Amino acid sequence: MLSDTALPIVKATLPVVGENIQEIARRFYGHMFSGHPELLDGIFNRGNQADGRQQQALAGSIAAFAGYLVDRPERLPDHLLSRIAHKHVSLGLRPDQYQIVHDNLMWAIVDVLGDAVTPEVAAAWDEVYWLMANMLINKERGLYGAVRLSPETIWRTWRVVERTQETEDVLTFLVERTDEREVKPSLPGQYVTLKIEMPDGVHQPRQYSLTRADDGMHRQFSVKRVHGGGAPDGEVSNLLHDRVRVGDEVVLSAPFGDVVLEYSDRPLVLASAGIGITPMAGMLSHLVQSGSRRQVLFLHAANSPNTFALRRQVTEDLGRLPDASLVTWYAEQGDPTQMADGELVGFMDVGSVELPLDAEYYLCGPLVFMQAVRSALIGSGVPARDIQYEVFGPDLWLADFQ
Repeated sequence: MLSDTALPIVKATLPVVGENIQEIARRFYGHMFSGHPELLDGIFNRGNQADGRQQQALAGSIAAFAGYLVDRPERLPDHLLSRIAHKHVSLGLRPDQYQIVHDNLMWAIVDVLGDAVTPEVAAAWDEVYWLMANMLINKERGLYGAVRLSPETIWRTWRVVERTQETEDVLTFLVERTDEREVKPSLPGQYVTLKIEMPDGVHQPRQYSLTRADDGMHRQFSVKRVHGGGAPDGEVSNLLHDRVRVGDEVVLSAPFGDVVLEYSDRPLVLASAGIGITPMAGMLSHLVQSGSRRQVLFLHAANSPNTFALRRQVTEDLGRLPDASLVTWYAEQGDPTQMADGELVGFMDVGSVELPLDAEYYLCGPLVFMQAVRSALIGSGVPARDIQYEVFGPDLWLADFQ
């Protein structure tokens, strides 16, 4: 909780800080990277810096956390903090780096708000920052400890043994271990961070969901080639597609991620769109590996059958389960006579299918897709606690607070 001294100050200044938080975040990153350019090498995704998504993520998370401290201190956003902590440990973030963030963030607040930041105001927002930072540091310490690794030892080298062209823009990589060190097993739905050197010598990190259950020797992940659509193309996805071949080596982190399939006997509904199928395919693979007898309904939306990534793997895994079915929606209108059973035209409409009673739901795809599906499920009576969702990219706060 905020101290009795800080609480009224944060409450009074939260509106003006909130109004300016995007500009504060923009100046914060610029100032921090000018003093610590090493943070751009292997820690921060410069693509997200360029399009402003990282600034948006920071601004939203700080504003949301401060709002909870003021309005609901007994119910802090643990879900949001857990997601951030998992992302941080997958990047090898160290506790001492929070001091760098603090110093540059406080500089940016003063730089934007000027004389309005009195010593009392600065002390109050300093308290906000360290409450959030210390909660994250503690969570991250626990995550490192759980896998008996450190920020320096989460990385290991893997060798590419297969490249599978799933669709025109989606490529699946199968990699094998290159040494005898213990492989930390993944949980169903988790991701790894891939860190790769770019042509200019700077290492760039990207997270990719694991699409198959572990066998102790291999890992599998899929990469969608990112087309900029007016902005620069995705530099890492295009490099992986164009240059990484069988026999090449890649550096991956240990698996992390808090959206993990819970083992139970309840029916399960997996709903995805586009490349959001990747963590769902991983969950399905784990169910097959464990011999699960759960009822499984897999819902997927794609532009067309040709853009349905991992289709063969998913349909084969569903066929290995005793009570599993697949329904797909294709946005592009095709010849109705060519549509197979379980294939529909248009956008996903969960109200058009019979959903199992007392099911658990997992969603992944574009944010607007998840918001629409989640709203429809809640509107049909599904408790919010039974719906989990994975958000790709840095804008984690949007799904939680909009």
